This record gives sequence, C-alpha cells and structure tokens, in this order.
Amino acid sequence: MALEITQILLAAQSLDAKSRNEAEGNLRQFQEQNLPLFLLSLSVELANNEKPHESRRLAGIVLKNSLDAKDAMTKEHLVQQWMAIEISVKSQIKDLLLRTLGSSVQEARHTSAQVIAKVASIEIPRKQWPELIQSLLSNMTQQDNSAALKQATLETFGYVCEEISHQDLEQVEVNHVLTAVVQGMNLDQHGPEIRLAATRALLNALDFAQSNFENEMERNYIMKVVCDTALSKEAEIRQAAFECLVSIASTYYTVLEPYMQTLFQITSNAVKGDEETVALQAIEFWSSICDEEIELQEYGISETGDSETVHSHFIEKALPSLVPMLLETLLKQEEDQDQDDGIWNISMAGGTCLGLVARTVGDAVVPLVMPFVEANIVKPDWRCREAATYAFGSILDGPGTEKLAPLVNAGLDFLLTAMKDGNNHVKDTTAWTLSRIFELLHCPAGGFSVISPENLHRIVAVLLESINDAPHVAEKVCGAIYYLAQGYENAGASSSLMTPCLPNIISQLLRTTERTDGSDSRLRSSAYETLNEVLRSSNIVESSQIITELLPVIIHKLGQTLDLQIVSSDDREKQGDLQASLCGVLQVIIQKLGSADETKPIILRSADSIMILFLRVFACRSSTVHEEAMLAIGALAYACGPEFGKYMPELYKYLEMGLQNFEEYQVCAITTGVVGDICRALDDQIIPYCDGIMTHLIRNLQSGELNRSVKPPIFSCFGDIALAIGEQFLKYIESAITMMQSAALLCAQIDDSDEELMEYGNQLKRSIFEAYSGILQGFKNSKPEVMLPHAGHLLQFIEVVCRDSQRDESVTKAAVAVMGDLADALGSNTKILFKDKTFYSDFIGECLQSDDEQLKETANWTQVMIARVMVS
Repeated sequence: MALEITQILLAAQSLDAKSRNEAEGNLRQFQEQNLPLFLLSLSVELANNEKPHESRRLAGIVLKNSLDAKDAMTKEHLVQQWMAIEISVKSQIKDLLLRTLGSSVQEARHTSAQVIAKVASIEIPRKQWPELIQSLLSNMTQQDNSAALKQATLETFGYVCEEISHQDLEQVEVNHVLTAVVQGMNLDQHGPEIRLAATRALLNALDFAQSNFENEMERNYIMKVVCDTALSKEAEIRQAAFECLVSIASTYYTVLEPYMQTLFQITSNAVKGDEETVALQAIEFWSSICDEEIELQEYGISETGDSETVHSHFIEKALPSLVPMLLETLLKQEEDQDQDDGIWNISMAGGTCLGLVARTVGDAVVPLVMPFVEANIVKPDWRCREAATYAFGSILDGPGTEKLAPLVNAGLDFLLTAMKDGNNHVKDTTAWTLSRIFELLHCPAGGFSVISPENLHRIVAVLLESINDAPHVAEKVCGAIYYLAQGYENAGASSSLMTPCLPNIISQLLRTTERTDGSDSRLRSSAYETLNEVLRSSNIVESSQIITELLPVIIHKLGQTLDLQIVSSDDREKQGDLQASLCGVLQVIIQKLGSADETKPIILRSADSIMILFLRVFACRSSTVHEEAMLAIGALAYACGPEFGKYMPELYKYLEMGLQNFEEYQVCAITTGVVGDICRALDDQIIPYCDGIMTHLIRNLQSGELNRSVKPPIFSCFGDIALAIGEQFLKYIESAITMMQSAALLCAQIDDSDEELMEYGNQLKRSIFEAYSGILQGFKNSKPEVMLPHAGHLLQFIEVVCRDSQRDESVTKAAVAVMGDLADALGSNTKILFKDKTFYSDFIGECLQSDDEQLKETANWTQVMIARVMVS
C-alpha cells in the first residue's frame, strides 16, 4: 500500500530553506529505508489527477532520477535496485505509469512517457515487460481514446525507441510501432498535437526501420508520409519532418536515389522561403548527404559500417542548383551575429554546408562560387562583401592546391586591405578567411605556401594592427597568427623567416591578454593559445634569446595573480583562468628551452622560483589551474632530471590530492601522467614515495566511482614506476598484475559497435602493454624470473589483440614492442611459449609492411629478440 507523500513533495519545493531541507531529508530517508514503497508512492502521486500539479511534477522527476543517471556506475546501481524489487510491486508501478498517459494534465502525461521509457530501457533488453508495446498500440487503435492519450502514447514510443536498441524488439513489434507512428502523422485523421508527437517519435524510431527501408513498398510509403509532413502548415511539424529527413540522409543514404528530385525541391523551397528553424534543418539535410559522401570517399564505407555502400554522387549531381541556393543563404546575416559565439543562423548553416560541399566535390565547386565572390566583394552593401568573403573562406578545404593557389595569391592582397573595412562583420569574416588560408595553404615543411618572404612582413603588420580591433575581430586575428606560426614549424630554412617578427608578435599578444574590453569573448584565452603556438613553432636556435627574455615576464605575471583581490566566486574563476593560461605558457617555455642542451641551463636557473609559484598556485584550489600547473610541473621534471628530487617533499601532498580527485577526474588523469614524468626524471629517487603512490593508483583502479578514462593512464604509470625502481617493484607486482589481467579481460568484452567504447578499449590495451613493457624492462637485469608465471597470459592477450582488425596503430606499436620486451627480458625461458604461439610471425610481418618507420624499426628489433630466443 502506497504512502501519502503529497505534503512532503510540496514542502521539498518550499521557499523556506528549513522546510525544504527537512522535506528533502525525509524523501531521502524514505528512499533508503524502503525503495519499493517509495517508488510506488511516487507513481500513485503522479497518476492521481486530484493531486496538485507541483507535487505530481516533483514525483515524476524523482521517479525518473531513481531509474537513470548520467554516470555509468550510478546508473548500473539504480538498474540493479530496480531489478531487485518484487514483480508485483513493479507491475503496480508500471500500470500506474501507463494509466497516467491518459491524465488530463499535459505535464503528468509527458513525465510518465519519460519514466515508462526509463523502465523499458531496463526491462525490454532483459525480455521483461513484453506486454508494453501491445498496451501502447491498443491506446492508438481504440477509437474512443482521447487525443491527449494518443499524443502521450506516441511520445512514449519516441522515448522508448531512444532508450533501447533496435535488436531489443522483434521485427513484428517494430512493424506495428512504425505503422502506429506513421499513421499518427496522417493529416486527415489527427490534429497538430498528435501529428507533431508522431513525427518526433518517428525520428527516434528510424534506427529500428532497417528492414522496412529495405522493402521498396514500405520505404515509398514512409518517404511519402515524411515528405507530405514536411509541407504541413504548422512550422513545428515541418521542422520535425525535416529532422527525420536529416536522419534518413545519414542512416539510409543507399536507398535515396528515387526520392532525390523531390527532396531537392522541398528542401530548396524551405531554404528559400520557410521559417528559420525549418530552413536550418533543410540545409542540414544536405550537410548530412555531404558527410556520408565524404566518409565514402575517405574510407570507402558509410557510418553504418556497410562496406558495400555505393557512392551515388548526389552532391555532384545537384551541384549546379545546390551551390547557388547555398550562396543565397550567405546574404541572410544577422546584425549582431559576430557578438555571440552560440548563435546559429541560416547564413552560418549555409556557409558550413558550402564548406562540406567543397570537401565532397573538390575543384568542381570553385567555378560555381567564384563569380559570386567577384560580383559581391566590392559592393557597397556590407552584407554582399561579408557573404563574398565567407563564400571564399568556406571552399578552401577540398579543392586542390593547384586550383586554389592562383585565386589565393590574387586575393591575398585584397583580403589584407579588407582588414581595414568600415564594417566589423566584414573584418571578422576576413580575419577568419585569412586564418583558413594560413591553416590550409601555408605549409613550407610540405613544400608549399601562399606566403612568400616578400609578403610575410606585410601580413604580420596588418595582423598586428588588426589585433587592436573589436574583441571578436581580434579573436579571429589571433587564429590567423596561430596558423601563420604553426605553418613554419619544422620548416627548415623557411622557419627563419618568422624569427624577426617574433618580438613584435609576442609583445602584441601579451598586450591583447591584458585588454579589458574582451571580457565576454574568448579573446584572452585565444591570445594565450596563440602565444603558446608561436613559441612552440619557433626555431629554438634563433629564438632562444627572445624566449629567455619572456620567461621572467610570465613568471612575474603569474606571481601577480596570487595578489589579486578575491571577493566573489566570479573573481576566483577569473583568477583561475588567468593562472591556467600563464601555467600553459610556462609549460611551453620549459619544454622549448628544455629541449636543447644549450638552453636547458636557463630553465635550471629559474626552476626554484617557477616551482615556488606552482606550489602557491596549487594552494588556490582551482581545478582548471591544477591541470595546467601539473602539466607544467611534468615538463619541469623532464627538464630538471634528477635535480627535481628536491621539490618532492613539498610537491608530494599535491600529487596525492590530484590522485584522489575523483570529482574532477581530468585532474586525476593528468596527475597520474605527471607521476610518470617524475619517475622518468628521478629513477630510484622516487622510491620513498612509491608506497603512497601505488596505494592510490590501485585504489583508483578498484573504485567504481572514478571515471573510466583515468584507468589507462594508471596502467601506463605502473610501467613508468617499475622502470624507475627496478626490482623494488616486487612488492607491488601481484596487485598490479591482477589489475592488468582484469583489465585485459574487460578489453575482450568491449562492444565493437560502440565507437566511443572501442576508442576506450584501444587506450586500455595500449596502456596495459606499456605497463608490461615497463615492468619487464624494470626486472630484466635483476629478477626477470618474477614475470615468468605471467608470460603465458601476456602472450595470449597479445594474440587476442592481434586478431582484432579494429585495433588502433598505437596499440599495434605497443603490442609488438611488449612482445620484444618479453623475449628480451625472459630470454630462453620463453622459447616454448613462442613455439606454441605461431601467430607472432604473421603479426611481425604485418608490422614490417607498414609505412610507419618507427613501427617497422620496433618490429625488426622484436624479430631479432625472438629469433635469439628460438636459437638459444
């Protein structure tokens, strides 16, 4: 029997903090003491039309949050809790939720639809609640059911399809759901609310329609209904229909040929004359087609993984009509679009799509765009000049260098002059276009650049003058300087061209970081990012004096941040951002000066004052700074080598804090990486701190709360520690290997269809191999036999990974390296193992065929090590 909780739910929303806290405490206590009764009581509240809207709303929210969470570990815990509830109680809750779909209150229906989907996400994959789909279908088919119930049911279908996988339903159920949804879109039978809910439900159900789209008759029917719905008189419904077309473009690209003429017509009409929300989706349809065709051109497969996909060249065929349509959108700018980073309008969507078209068809786009550019670039109306510049900048990625170089060479002078245009929009877009030119057509290291020794000084002069412009223009100018500098990195003699410009560029960027008029833009952080790139790309032999003079300036600036008056959280955040930027610059300076024997002493002389500052920055307790300061400390440890040991007594407590920072897990991951840097710098000087470090690392691996992305760096760190302390790692070996073997087991269970999980799996595999490599090398000279019991498991894991065609190249490198380390460290003891595992010769052969010289070199070494074992 459910409990009456109305008053508690109302009190939990009280303006009085005391009442609110007390009520929240009561709800929490009820949830912890009797979860089944708690959930049932919430369901009763949500279902009861007599109850106040406020208590029903909160009941629905709490119910939903009791079934789902963003964090994977918490979510799994909630799922297990639900599974443990008695079937009779769960049935009551589900019946109440289904009943609420017919409520007279829209909000209650909407919340119930969401909660039903959360329950479905737990039960349907486990083949429970088989009657759900049938119950929802009967809501749609019974004639006397209200429009409100049908709308809520369609909404539920949409949410359920969003939550579960298409493999979780039988095909017959999918057919019934699609039929109900598509019929719900019917103009003659239903009002706008039902049609909107049905169209949105179809968007989520499209993934389930694979076999329906393979059947021509069913596909024709679905496409006709969607296209008809895209012409509805209600803008919201038209928008939802175009969202369906966007999804169809990427999911069912292969079957679109018969419909493309119609689709061009309706998207074109929408782009030219419909409301912005609809027009944006119509443009997005063509962006999706571009994405599919780019994918086919680059990888020969579509995102669906179908390697047999035929390239239909839709963009190429539509080009003569599509490009003029997109060019027209560029003239629909908004007056203040350059003031707001988050703004998205037709002009921006059109330019983005034009850029994708350029990447899809390459050279063919140029003759269609250049007449527009030439006709508009000198017109008195700023919109024409801005659109022409935007069009030119948008097509730079795609066509070949030979096609673009003459145009860019002819237009570069014009663009530099346009940086003095009377309109800020034009200057903003011109600076962006220049940055695109420098990013894509300026690569002296690759043997080509539109920048010559003759025009470089004019370019720099114009950029340094324009960096004083309005903040949003100055930010784009920073981008242009960033790519200009980046192009000269590793460019041999050409990199010297930039050196005379460095003092001016650096001083202007520093001045830009101090501007107070750019507080709402990213100007300060852009200026610091650009400064870092300028320093990173510079020729160290020629620029060492300039960078050396900059070092005390940055140290002084960081020192000043510690004396800032902090009276609000906003002040604290600004201080943190500034400190993070300055720590980032110091990291680059340390890496740059530390990279050459001639300049390393400069860092060593300043190391004490730098380290004191970093320790003071840590005391400010800001996670943003913690990350940047840690990275800079890693660079300092590398530069100082064994000398870094004197900082450990003070630094260690901050390393511990970082390793225990589960909430800001990026801090934890970076700290783990820095521990590895310090191990490489200190070797066995790290021993006094190893017990504490290993305790934290093992605890972190065992924790269910820590974000999984921290785990690969931990395994890599095991390797660094073992390599640094050699046989002293013996006391940690059992716990470390146990963790590594568990993780190896996890790698085998990772779902290949999930791209994000696959990437994580690759990181995990690589880090496990790195750990084994470090441990094997660490024990090699004193106690190699310690690793003998684990050699078979390692070789088996390497074999499993080798047979995986989806493995990343970095995993291949780590796998072939650890195989060599195994043979090298354990010698003749591995002869029988390698005799039994013949896979290795094919794997080494594959590596030797690679274009990657480093991989070939490692594979060669591994081959020699194994050959030595086999003849021993």
